[in-house]
Amino acid sequence: MHEGEPGGSSTPIPALFAHLVDDTTLLLPRRSVPPVSEVLARYLSGRDGDYGGMAGQLVCPVSRLPEVVTELVKLAPIRPVDLSLVVDTGLGAVPKALSLVMSREALLTPCTVETAAPADVDSTWLERVSEFVPDDVLPVVEPRRPLSGETRQWLDAVRRVSEHGCTPKLRCGGPRASDVPSVDEIADFVAAADGAPAGFTTSLGLPHAVRQVDEATGRVEHGMLNLLVAVARALVNGDVRAALGETDAGALVREVARLSEAAGGAVRGLLARCGCGPTDQPAAELAGLGLLKP
Repeated sequence: MHEGEPGGSSTPIPALFAHLVDDTTLLLPRRSVPPVSEVLARYLSGRDGDYGGMAGQLVCPVSRLPEVVTELVKLAPIRPVDLSLVVDTGLGAVPKALSLVMSREALLTPCTVETAAPADVDSTWLERVSEFVPDDVLPVVEPRRPLSGETRQWLDAVRRVSEHGCTPKLRCGGPRASDVPSVDEIADFVAAADGAPAGFTTSLGLPHAVRQVDEATGRVEHGMLNLLVAVARALVNGDVRAALGETDAGALVREVARLSEAAGGAVRGLLARCGCGPTDQPAAELAGLGLLKP
């Protein structure tokens, strides 16, 4: 259990869910994102609230970093925000962005730098990424999944990222229906990322605990619990695809409850973080399912 930190969670959070939920709100199209001040206020409220032990990193595009810093100065957080920088203006902008973050150590702690990669990513390209990322910051690389057709090249890229020591990232949703990977694609990604030293992360597309269909769009939304159970099964050669497709919340809860502490640690060793948006919604759903106790 994580009993929280000063000014942080007052509710013990099981290790399986500790610091699991990254806030990816700022990655959404600008027209659908609330003002940065609201995003940050909500993030801090969740991080420092009852279920704050679930809160992971604030994911911020490099292009929005100056605005984030300006608003954080006004909000004066009680402790620095763990930050994931997403490269959206080219790798050459990373040193300046990191310099800004490090000059504001009372506001921000740089944890990861995330960047998209070509499907044919090679060691030369990965070395270039490493040159821009300090040793104490984790490089996260997202090989772009093809929107249709053969996925072999993509999965080979995921394996190369893992073998190089970087953290592969899987995008689980977005503004287009094609942004949502299939059950087979997620299962194949988990298998390909198995050797990553710091595990893998997901970005967007996991707004709920359990897989469901969004009534407004008709699109499938993958569930955070589904992914955790799928990873647990992957580690023991179980049926990963069935876990990803499960819609019975009770079945997923029972399987999670049976995980030993060691098994839960192994799951989080492979699944480092989930891009789920603000902490409050997944926390409320997990609490409703009896997986978080007040």
